Amino acid sequence: MTLGGERVATPGSELIAQRSPLSGSSVAAGPSGTRADASDGGPADPPPPAGGHGAGSRFNVASEEDLLTVRHAVRAATIEAGFGLVDQTRIVTAASELARNAYVHGGGGSLEIEAATRAGRRGLRLTVRDDGPGIPDLEEALTDGFTTGGGLGHGLGGARRLMHEFQVHSRPGQGTTVVVTRWNDR
Repeated sequence: MTLGGERVATPGSELIAQRSPLSGSSVAAGPSGTRADASDGGPADPPPPAGGHGAGSRFNVASEEDLLTVRHAVRAATIEAGFGLVDQTRIVTAASELARNAYVHGGGGSLEIEAATRAGRRGLRLTVRDDGPGIPDLEEALTDGFTTGGGLGHGLGGARRLMHEFQVHSRPGQGTTVVVTRWNDR
């Protein structure tokens, strides 16, 4: 099934949507999260160390205060990576939406910030994980205006539009992992 030109898994199955700014094509991921192409130059980077501030850091998302900490850390990482103000805002907004989803719908989780490089470009990769109930219908969750609460319904779909690359791995009863990347055009 496709959504906005991207391949999306059917309801109740594990994910699979990513778009790549360099190749312009959608890339499918398997159950292990391994992508079907190697356009990024190889396997995924190792996980960053826990703690710290900025790129290469991991943060728990278990309270409202953690959401604020995440926003500040992501902002610091965007500055460190040399992003302009508009892209800083895009990345912080996407991180905030994803972290809030993990907190509210997943019962808490974590956010990892990684510096990324590809084809001479610098970027920032965010990985948000939770052990919540998963997303029963990924296509519906990515639809503009979809909400399970009192929000505006811009969470996943909004984060997808704000970032260059977007992956969702979710299975009912087994949590959700969202990996997003934005590349620096400066």
